[in-house]
Amino acid sequence: MNHITRRTALVALATLGLAACASLPLNMQPPEVSVSDLRLLNVGLLEQRFGLSLRVLNPNDAEIPVDGLSFTVELNGKPFAKGVSNKAVTVPRLSEAMLEVEAVSSLSGLLRQFGAMAKGQERIDYRIYGTLYTGGLFGGVPFDQKGEVDFADLGVPAGTSRF
Repeated sequence: MNHITRRTALVALATLGLAACASLPLNMQPPEVSVSDLRLLNVGLLEQRFGLSLRVLNPNDAEIPVDGLSFTVELNGKPFAKGVSNKAVTVPRLSEAMLEVEAVSSLSGLLRQFGAMAKGQERIDYRIYGTLYTGGLFGGVPFDQKGEVDFADLGVPAGTSRF
């Protein structure tokens, strides 16, 4: 009797597992996450808090429910800030959504960037990477986006304060 119960349970689990795999959309492309805005919220002696507006782009023909993310921001190839969020947003199919999050930077990360700007650096390369959590439906989806801010394009004369 015990042998039949175990076999039935294994068959039921296998069937559920196949059904779960079949319900995942095939050919799903990962959403793209990029920085839309960065604001300084709070300056302390040992750490700084930044507000980031993140644009989540969904290139798929199905909506993506996002229930959180974890991320790291690098500036000029150096670690700058980290953050997590449990804010939920649903990104409509073939559309985008904005997500407001906060990140924390250490004093050393901030000083490194001020040093580079004091040397007359004309642009800042940035990278944001992490995991976008989509609940039980898709699990965690990694993202990695790079970009640059060129101060000459913003009309900021060389050698002037950028902050």
